[in-house]
Amino acid sequence: MGTEYRQLRQLMAQSGKTVAVTGAGVSYLYGMRRLKQSVGRMNAGRIFTASYVRKNPEKFYDVMRDAFLDATFVKGPSAVHKQLAQLEKQGRIYGIVTQNLDCLHTVAGSENVVEFQGSFRDNVCVDCGSRCYDYRVWNQGHMPRCEKCGAPLMPTSFCMDCKVRDSVCKENMERAADMISEADLVIVIGTTGFRSDEYLSRMKPDARLVQVNPSVTEFDAIADLNIRADAAEVFDAVLNG
Repeated sequence: MGTEYRQLRQLMAQSGKTVAVTGAGVSYLYGMRRLKQSVGRMNAGRIFTASYVRKNPEKFYDVMRDAFLDATFVKGPSAVHKQLAQLEKQGRIYGIVTQNLDCLHTVAGSENVVEFQGSFRDNVCVDCGSRCYDYRVWNQGHMPRCEKCGAPLMPTSFCMDCKVRDSVCKENMERAADMISEADLVIVIGTTGFRSDEYLSRMKPDARLVQVNPSVTEFDAIADLNIRADAAEVFDAVLNG
């Protein structure tokens, strides 16, 4: 095991509470498509509205399936998602903050997950506004429907014209920042820093930051340790080194 991997193991051993922060790289490297690819020439601002989904539920479902659902329910979690879930079960990671909407951390078995952009775990009915907190409704091969009125559901954070969207997004970020504020060690994985100022500003002054990313990012200048390697390799060494 390399020196950097040993340093990471030591930091994790010394930490009373370690939080992992994951970004798009954790999903895109393992088959997730970029949303813009799935939307294509369609107007994203129009698609992500209750009015559009009400009229075109299956078209919306096709975009979600192409962008997220096939990767989540067909291909399934990557080695990194599973490794982080194992580390949480071992008590070596307290929880995960992620910008990803795909629920892959939950599918992999992680329990303490905060998705600060929302996810398929939180859905809203486009007609009556009822909420459904279950990502599995998207694993039926067709557009999920509200149990109360039968209208289509859509992820709450995607619904640009839903009344609750702004408050939900604010609440999600506050939960993420709260988790970060309790951490002695923060490990950022596969993210370039999307909205990081909103949660890193809550880090304790003496908390340590480790970055696991083959690419250069905005975390380079502030990380106590930069590991330029594939995350699956890194966490395999952490688990088995």
